[in-house]
Parts: sequence; C-alpha cells; structure tokens
Amino acid sequence: MAQQNGFAIWLTGMSGSGKSTIARYIAARLRQVDRRVEILDENELNLLLPENSESPEGRATVVRRLGYLAELLTRNQVATLVAAVSPSKSLREEARRTIVRFVEVFVDCPTEVLIQRDSTGRYKKALSGEIPNFVGITEPYEPPPSPEVLIHSDEEGVEEGAHKVLRALFDLGALGEEEMKTMEASRVQMELLERPKQQPLVSKKRAKPAKPPKAQPKRLLMEKPSKPARTSPGKASAKASKAAGKVASKAKPSKFVKKPVVASKPAKKVAKKKPVVAKARKKKK
Repeated sequence: MAQQNGFAIWLTGMSGSGKSTIARYIAARLRQVDRRVEILDENELNLLLPENSESPEGRATVVRRLGYLAELLTRNQVATLVAAVSPSKSLREEARRTIVRFVEVFVDCPTEVLIQRDSTGRYKKALSGEIPNFVGITEPYEPPPSPEVLIHSDEEGVEEGAHKVLRALFDLGALGEEEMKTMEASRVQMELLERPKQQPLVSKKRAKPAKPPKAQPKRLLMEKPSKPARTSPGKASAKASKAAGKVASKAKPSKFVKKPVVASKPAKKVAKKKPVVAKARKKKK
C-alpha cells in the first residue's frame, strides 16, 4: 500500500456539468482502498459562503475559502475533492500554487446541452434576466487551457470520467499500484453500486407482473345479479303488502308445535276421570 499522501482534485466546469456526481463517484473508489476522503461542494457549504456568492466578488471569496480548506485537508493526508464552478482562471492558479498535490479536472459540457437537461430552472431564469450574474450566460467562464484531466460529460459516462481521474493520480504518483489493482478488480461492482437512481438496473420489460387480485368467495360468484323488475307504483305497493303478509304468517307459531306442551298435563286428568264416569253409568242400568 502506498503512503497516504494527501492531494486535491479540483473539478471545475459550468453549473450542471456533473462535477458533484463525478466527485462522489471518485470518493467511493478512494474509500474502497481505505483512503481518507472529503468532498468540498460549493452547493453544500452554505455556512462558509458569503451572502452574495453570485457576484464576481462573492465567487472569488468562495474559491479562496475552498482553496484554504483543501490545503488544510491535504496537509493532513486527506484526499480532497473540490466541486466548484470557479470560473476565474487566475483564482484556480492561485489555489494550485497553495496546494502541493493539485489535480485540475475540467468537466466540459456544451451550454445547449446544459440548458436542455437543466432540472433546477436556473438557466431559463438567467436567459430571461431573473438571475443577473450567471456564469456561462451573463458572466464569462474561463476554461482551463491545460488541465490534468478533461472530461466531456455530454459524451462520457461518470465511470469513464472517474477512471481518467484515477489514472491521472496514478501517473502523478498520488496512488499506488496495489490501490489501482484493487479498484480495477472491483470496477463492475462499484459501477452497480454507484449507478444513479434514474437508471434502474432492471429494465421495464423484465419487470415483475403485478399480483392478481384476490379471488372472491365461490358463493358470490355463483349468485346471479338480480335484475330490477319494472312495475308501476300501485303494483309495487300491492306486492309489498302481500310480502309483508307472508312474513307475518310465517312468524306465527304453529298449532302442532304448542299442542304437546300445553295439553300434556290436562291429558292425564282426563284419562283418570274416564273410568269413574263409566262405572256410574253401569249402576243406573
């Protein structure tokens, strides 16, 4: 394993070109070989940025603060990834002079493509004049003339661009041979882990079919829906009264059911008296 020397990867490019995505991917690869990694993204460091960071003076302050933090981290053997528009060439050169191991990465993308895939609406607002100081529309962007790595994000994927950065680190001596072998061996695995959510691994054609609805009870399936009869109001009332009469007649208790219960006791008394009446009639004769 190579010595854990710190270095700074400075990703510059216009807003929406893919700097933050590439930075996160490279950080995941470096952590795979037990590197200490920190990401300095200008979109996530609101507490450290000035209030008017969109102005030329505010952007200069942002670049200088990010350069100072990157220098502190690299000095303490931390691999630092800076993702910032940083449109000024002179300010990027100032950061290069401050940081010992500095790798400049230009993430290039045509303005037309950035406008088409803009999800925040900032480019449209800048074109309509709602954002006065927008780099690439109303403010100039100075591309680096000779960066260590050039990535065309409209033509190259995240994994391909990140591999170019890692190869540049290896050529500069910032990464060891064993580290590169480890990352190369698990290249496909990391690609699957870092794939964006917008690109599902399973295509729509192979999607699992939806679960069928639960089967209804058989008795419900056997029953046929009754059709409403077309009857006049008079006939309907007559039928209703007849039905009520039938229900009432059915509700009455049957005589055959009550007879044994009520007549059980008197039946014994009558049976005892019959012999007495018969004897009296015989004496009269």
